[in-house]
Amino acid sequence: MATRKLLLLSRYSSAHLSSIGRSHGWVRGIGSSSSSSVVDELITPSVKIADTQLLINGKFVDAASGKTFPTLDPRTGDVITHVAEGDAEDIDRAVAAARKAFDEGPWPRMTAYERSCILLRFADLLEKHIDDLAAIETWDNGKPYEQAAEDEVPDVIRLMRYYAGWADKIHGLTIPADGEYHVQTLHEPIGVAGQIVPWNFPLRMFAWKIGPALACGNTVVLKTAELTPLSALYAARLLHEAGLPPGVLNIISGFGRTAGSALCSHMDVNKLAFTGSTETGRTVLDLAAKSNLKTVTLELGGKSPFIVCKDAEIDKAVELAHFALFFNQGQCCNAGSRTFVHESVYDEFVEKARARAMKRVVGDPFKPGVEQGPQVDIKQFEKIHTYIKSGIESGATLECGGERYGSKGFFIQPTVFSNVQDDMLIAKDEIFGPVQTISKFKDLDEVIRRANKSPYGLAAGVFTQNIDTANTLARALRAGSVWINCYHVVDAAIPFGGYKMSGIGREKGVYSLSNYLQVKAVVNPLKNPAWL
Repeated sequence: MATRKLLLLSRYSSAHLSSIGRSHGWVRGIGSSSSSSVVDELITPSVKIADTQLLINGKFVDAASGKTFPTLDPRTGDVITHVAEGDAEDIDRAVAAARKAFDEGPWPRMTAYERSCILLRFADLLEKHIDDLAAIETWDNGKPYEQAAEDEVPDVIRLMRYYAGWADKIHGLTIPADGEYHVQTLHEPIGVAGQIVPWNFPLRMFAWKIGPALACGNTVVLKTAELTPLSALYAARLLHEAGLPPGVLNIISGFGRTAGSALCSHMDVNKLAFTGSTETGRTVLDLAAKSNLKTVTLELGGKSPFIVCKDAEIDKAVELAHFALFFNQGQCCNAGSRTFVHESVYDEFVEKARARAMKRVVGDPFKPGVEQGPQVDIKQFEKIHTYIKSGIESGATLECGGERYGSKGFFIQPTVFSNVQDDMLIAKDEIFGPVQTISKFKDLDEVIRRANKSPYGLAAGVFTQNIDTANTLARALRAGSVWINCYHVVDAAIPFGGYKMSGIGREKGVYSLSNYLQVKAVVNPLKNPAWL
């Protein structure tokens, strides 16, 4: 599995993907072409967008205001469809449905095995609809179709089966106490969970959030990202087809300042889970504290170091560092966005990193072989160009890229900077785009100090052939994930989250279950016990 994650190897050949595309009416004119025409000659996906309303109490309904907003194709900036715009009134309706489903409905009263069976049926339905889910994700977000179909949707399926397996294995303890008492702990669902997911991995984050929450018996109100609302709505329909009772999962599409704020402030929401920027995470915490002190988990920003040691196999290190940064158009919170290279191999690494970036295939993400699609929207596109300009003005060496790619849409050339200093904005801020920054270091003590001198601590990468060096760095780096000679290896069982300003709590694995459970101690006196 790690190898599949690392290299994003497709199970299908380009010819087979082309045949899949033709069967869905997607493929026309696949083949090599100029950089401009690669972007201009776009494949039109045939998947039908049917779910554009809010999901409340098991039904798709219009927003109370009747408002809608457009979701755009980042390849062109054109409108894909219009989606219901939920606001505070809709959050109230959704929370009321979730509260009733928790207090009176069958979901928390089902046996854990029954909940498990529904989640397993959901996973089976996701598997049957991989093509459509991947097409929606690509169309709405801009990520390569091969990435969505061969990596991300299968990850979602695996994660749902993982948490289906946990549903009937959640239990408390029997605890010996000083005295004649029987003491046990109960692990109870926390209630109504409010969840807010980001735009960079819409379906994957949807699964990371609802998987543990539903396995523990909670009900959910989830707000999608306004830039990418479509795949969660499609998946939610499948979940209800699998047998989820009404009101257990409610989905509101809308904006952070209205729907998101209302969800964070709601007095009848018992728990919040948010993935997004550190700045917005502060607001989420503040609103939770000012309302009912609901518990909060946060998965926030990052500026992750990727350390290439002097003994590294340079060709492999170059490829891995390229993948660590450019995957998903660089729109990853855990991207290896600060590349530190030992001075003895620095020049060779920079030259090969530049050459690799210049060979990166950019274009229509529906076409086989394309590695990089467009950025998600014009705002992100312009933000990245602002950082590129800053890097040039601050004295970093622009090795390649730095410009728009193609004639329309939000495509950016793969960009590499060398001679990057730690005080430059491109070395400090989360760019969230296809911009690799490469810095030089002399020894381990120096690189540990520099790597840790950041308000973020989400992830880190280490490339070395020396086990002692790997162990030293793994323990010294202040990050929630440290990948040794690999990167972006995600698995349903591997916890994910950050140190410092990169977040609070962990997603995935057994650790995430505690986010959605209350622990209750129950104490009973014993009369003439045979033993204690």
